[in-house]
Amino acid sequence: MIRTRRARIVATLGPASRAPEQVEALARAGADVFRVNFSHGTHADHAQAIAAVRAAEARLDRPIAVLADLQGPKLRLGRFAEGSVKIAPGQAFRIDLDPAPGDAARVCAPHPEVLAAVREGAEILIDDGRVRLRVTACGRDYAETVVEVGETLSNHKGLNLPGHAIPIPALTDKDRKDLAFALKQECDWIALSFVQRAADMAELRQIVRGRAAVLAKIEKPAALEALDEILDLCDGVMVARGDLGVELAPEEVPVVQKSLIRACRTRGLPVIVATQMLESMVTAPTPTRAEASDVAGAVYEGADALMLSAETAAGGFPNEAVTVMDKIIGRVERDPRWPELMDAEFPIEDADADALVAAADRAAQGPSVACLASFTTTGQTALRLARQRPLQPALALTPHLAVARRLALTWGVEARVAPQPEDSESLAKVATDVAARLGLAPPGRRVLILAGLPMGSPGAANILRLAHTPRR
Repeated sequence: MIRTRRARIVATLGPASRAPEQVEALARAGADVFRVNFSHGTHADHAQAIAAVRAAEARLDRPIAVLADLQGPKLRLGRFAEGSVKIAPGQAFRIDLDPAPGDAARVCAPHPEVLAAVREGAEILIDDGRVRLRVTACGRDYAETVVEVGETLSNHKGLNLPGHAIPIPALTDKDRKDLAFALKQECDWIALSFVQRAADMAELRQIVRGRAAVLAKIEKPAALEALDEILDLCDGVMVARGDLGVELAPEEVPVVQKSLIRACRTRGLPVIVATQMLESMVTAPTPTRAEASDVAGAVYEGADALMLSAETAAGGFPNEAVTVMDKIIGRVERDPRWPELMDAEFPIEDADADALVAAADRAAQGPSVACLASFTTTGQTALRLARQRPLQPALALTPHLAVARRLALTWGVEARVAPQPEDSESLAKVATDVAARLGLAPPGRRVLILAGLPMGSPGAANILRLAHTPRR
């Protein structure tokens, strides 16, 4: 299976989609990466879903990535004696550490760190901002508030404290168990939720030790303040607009999204735009026009991938959601102005390597070149090439299946497992044979090859070569 579009699709698996036949149907419809969300489901559920992805990959003969999304330190209320309560704007409401079931006057928030961080006048958001409380007085183990917005509070709703960095670890005990399971299952990407500081990513990297690529979910304003340091420790980024949109004003989210995409593109890091992209398709077979425009906007900005969450995990129309997203991406990429609008300036960090990659991109723009082929042992050469956003098909050849799977998240890259060439002649033969077999280069057309010598040694690409596919 060859994708004719460059931007990739991440589909979340859940009750509506984890069955083997459904996973294969989503992959055929356009899903390139499957997300396993550890905020829901059991390890048995996730093992079933991952096995279904691997089976679909084998049948479709196309590397498919599995992204394990750790829950992170999601802050939640305790429970209410009646399950839920009615509240009204203007009334007093207390949050404390008392584990007793709550009522219309108070409830437990079992997070001492939150009450230690809160200050008089601070805003507390509950249930993704549907309930807004203002702190009128606080102490070590309580916060007295007044209700500003909201009518109903129910068990275990999420809690946010905008503008405050909460001193809690990004990896909870649950996350550590989930991470060990994900690594045992050989997941390709590990996403860390609620990253606030570079130390969060450093801890994850230390545990993973290269067994998977690591991705930071940017959903806390504190992460924006330490963005450069966080990006130094990432293999990819997710613009997680759900919680980010709770803690930032709505008008700030599109600006942050654009700046994050640009920062990732500058560094050559794959970036995913996520949350509510086709939200109405949870219950409807077609999206709103605003949602279609939202998806298109991320493609014009040059995002590597766009993510579906509840649309595929629990919605009534998972196949339709992937198909619609595939169509929107394809239509944008047929827009004659799309390359111009997507283009961006990138500083060259490694002058020799990036200059060669840029030269490959320019050389491939000639009419005689059918596709680009990069040989890579770690994926870095393919990532550098993708950063240039070449319009020709970009083939990445690697001897390692794990590398090919990780590259499934990368803009425009068709990654395939191929034997490691022994010399420059076998290099040309492997590249042209695979390009011809996949239909990326017709017989007699040129393939522009980017590789590094000596072969098999990780490092920057240092040679460009033109080769012709065999004539029939």
